[in-house]
Amino acid sequence: MMKLSKYVLYDIVRSKIILAYTLFLLIVSVSMFQMEENSSKAMLSLLNIVLIVLPLVSLVFTTIHYYNSYEFIELMSSQPMSRTRILMSEYAGVSISLLSAFLAGVGLPVMLFAADATGYALLFTGICLTLVFTSIAFLASVIARDKARGIGLALLLWFYFALIYDGLVLLILFSFSDYPLEKLTLLLSALNPVDLGRIFIMLKMDVSTLMGYTGALYKDFFGSNTGILFTAGIMLVWIIVPFWLAVRKFKRKDL
Repeated sequence: MMKLSKYVLYDIVRSKIILAYTLFLLIVSVSMFQMEENSSKAMLSLLNIVLIVLPLVSLVFTTIHYYNSYEFIELMSSQPMSRTRILMSEYAGVSISLLSAFLAGVGLPVMLFAADATGYALLFTGICLTLVFTSIAFLASVIARDKARGIGLALLLWFYFALIYDGLVLLILFSFSDYPLEKLTLLLSALNPVDLGRIFIMLKMDVSTLMGYTGALYKDFFGSNTGILFTAGIMLVWIIVPFWLAVRKFKRKDL
């Protein structure tokens, strides 16, 4: 498995797309910290990068890589090698390359300019979202045989998690505003890794007072050790479950 993952990683690095992605993140991150005297404002700008750009790049890059490597995957499937091992090797190679780009492009500037609790929360969220949406991308790619449909499904999932979900949550909260919804909002945040990451980072920035009573509830919960474990556990579920479903589908798929 390690040899196959190394080959996948080498093939990805050779395409230079990851290098361009790393440079983009590095230039944007350093520019944010240089333009803003207050590192908190720079962190808010980086928050949008982590919550919007990272999921989009992870989804699209992983999906395109899967379809471009389809002939190689078929070749490996004809060898005495389990399909689970093949897909796990592909996942490892893609994940390592995307995580390396994020840690080099965003992690280094954050460690230089904002090495505090907020910075660590941003890096933790970025790592989790990269792994989550890589898993989701593999599931979408395995489900859709056609490349265009696979990329379309990946983009649709990004629109849902990044944009549409927030509108649905606001609609629910507005429709049932007469009822106590504090615990429901905690549950709804767990159903979207992007929302969960946003809440986790914003509470580290100590802006919960701007969120009213719900913000106080979030701070009491997510600021505790239980809340941190809850966030890490939900993110782990979002990483494992989509990839596990992708492996199950891939094992039964007629290549």
